[in-house]
Amino acid sequence: MDRVNFRTQILTRHLQTHQTTTDLLNTAPCVSYTPPELSEPSPNFDTTSLRKLLDGQSVEDIDYIFNLMIQSNLFCPRERGGKVFIAPDFNQSMEQQREMTMRRIDYLREKGAFDGWFDRKGPEGDLWRFAQAESVSVFDHSLGIKLGVHFFLWGGAIRFMGTKRHHDKWYKPTETYEVKGCFAMTELGHGSNVRGIETITRYDASTGEFIINTPCESAQKYWIGGAANHATHTVVFSQLEISGVNQGVHAFIAQIRDENGNVCPNIRIADCGHKIGLNGVDNGRIWFDNLRIPRENLLNSVADVSPDGQYLSAIKDPDQRFAAFLAPLTSGRVTIAASSMNTTKIGLATAIRYSLSRRAFSIRPNEPEVLLLDYPSHQRRLLPLLAKTYALSFASNYLKMIYVKRTPESIKTVHVVSSALKAVLTWHCMRTLQECREACGGQGIKTENHVGHLKSEYDVQLTFEGDNNVLMQQISKALLAEFLAAKKRNKPIRGLGLEHLNKPAPIIPTHLTSSTLRTTQFQTDIFCLRERDLLHRFVTEVSQYQSQGESKEHIFTVTYQTAEDLGRAFSDRLILQTYLDVEATVPEGPLKSVLGLMRSMYTTIVLEEDASFLRYGYLSTDNAAVVRKEVLKLCSELRPHALSLVSSFGIPDAFLAPIAFNWVDANAWSSV
Repeated sequence: MDRVNFRTQILTRHLQTHQTTTDLLNTAPCVSYTPPELSEPSPNFDTTSLRKLLDGQSVEDIDYIFNLMIQSNLFCPRERGGKVFIAPDFNQSMEQQREMTMRRIDYLREKGAFDGWFDRKGPEGDLWRFAQAESVSVFDHSLGIKLGVHFFLWGGAIRFMGTKRHHDKWYKPTETYEVKGCFAMTELGHGSNVRGIETITRYDASTGEFIINTPCESAQKYWIGGAANHATHTVVFSQLEISGVNQGVHAFIAQIRDENGNVCPNIRIADCGHKIGLNGVDNGRIWFDNLRIPRENLLNSVADVSPDGQYLSAIKDPDQRFAAFLAPLTSGRVTIAASSMNTTKIGLATAIRYSLSRRAFSIRPNEPEVLLLDYPSHQRRLLPLLAKTYALSFASNYLKMIYVKRTPESIKTVHVVSSALKAVLTWHCMRTLQECREACGGQGIKTENHVGHLKSEYDVQLTFEGDNNVLMQQISKALLAEFLAAKKRNKPIRGLGLEHLNKPAPIIPTHLTSSTLRTTQFQTDIFCLRERDLLHRFVTEVSQYQSQGESKEHIFTVTYQTAEDLGRAFSDRLILQTYLDVEATVPEGPLKSVLGLMRSMYTTIVLEEDASFLRYGYLSTDNAAVVRKEVLKLCSELRPHALSLVSSFGIPDAFLAPIAFNWVDANAWSSV
């Protein structure tokens, strides 16, 4: 009986344990989706007004293109979790993706999206063109690049480098796509160093023709978007040789395919092949085998060749002539900077919306799991990037405005600012996409959720239109030249925002506090102090090498570290100033308060992340610790506004990802 009683007690305990476990299983709810709009605070500021600060007068133009794409099956609509999303089908082959890109362009053209491309004049016309380019890139970077090559590079070269004879002949067929243009500048052997390209063009006075030749394999035109499949014409950049004298780089129009798509005689074209992204663009390689073109095909706004072979140019200095040739092409950097912000916004809107509905772990027994964005560590990952995106978007708008209002006197400023912002904004985009990918966990790996795949689609922009590190060094050279010119004239320095150098150096408080970190005075002072100190350091370094008889080229090679630090300092100070200018237009109220929070987050995160503040002593280690704590405080204060801030981007739901909405239903058996 003792044994029977013992076994009975054990069985009873088993049954009791089993019953308890069953109760626990029955009461544990399945994970479900709750829209963040139901749980998050309502916006305490006008999101429409904030979007207008981002997109300005282009809101209607942008939304028009968005709607055209949403309406067509060519943009691959698919239903997930009760919502319809559009995105390219990246499972298609490279050839299929290229064909779909052209079909989408044809659709937009038929809908009149490009009507009057060259007829729209003045700043309004330029802003409209930028809006078209930015909008299509929100759907697919390949589509944006393909249009940019045709209209901004080919079309921009005709517009700015050509004269009336070129405008009359090429504008209309370019707008209607009767002519499909590409832009043959870079070569296998030369990318950033355009002056070193090896393609050679000579003039034959007996026939009135130019002869373009690829003299060696390294001179083949490389990465030419549109060349592999679709382009009929190209602008060729080449060394121009007249009577045995090299007159430097010039641009020519050459036909590379006939109306039936056949490659023209004396032209060879090969495919660049599959890429890590951007496979909707048909990048190709071009060789010219003594191709003859009419004399009139020289783009002659800066220099011309007479029928009898005389070289004619009002600009005698080769350096100035080269700068004049390339100055009009700054629009490429402007569009890259602007489109990088749209790509960044897609990543942030997706990751932040997901973090407002996805839960993980309980921090106390028997309590619900915690929203991802309620973890301070998750806030620290995403919210500084969100604030920085707003700051950089305002800077992008500033760049567009100085570009569309450019004058001969402001060309240098446009060049320096576009170099700075192209580099900083594209770096920020790639860094943000990586952080968003990780913040979405495994869901960030899925192509349909955008944040992971966009990295490979966007990566080319870091070296397209200039390697970012090279651009940083170009900025520093320009600042050095301005500083030395002012010193030589013995007059205050003017331009590029350097007027603060004429004032006494700012004094940074010995002990920083939270309230000090948030004042515009401190933020401006420390950014200006860093820029002026690095400029003086750069001037001193260069002067020391000059006194040793070193060549200019060698000097800039060995001083690159200080040059890159200075380039970033210039960029950050410029971005802060453009933010303050925008903020000043907003009346007191909730929106201005949120903008102030984001500005403080932007400046504080720059202080924390850029080693130059500690390296050169602008911050003590104690103050650096105060800065780090302030980032966490600002994160907690921005947290209630997260949904409103990404909603203010104005990106339609269809362009985001399934995990930005009902990710449970989007992954249900029926959806799959």
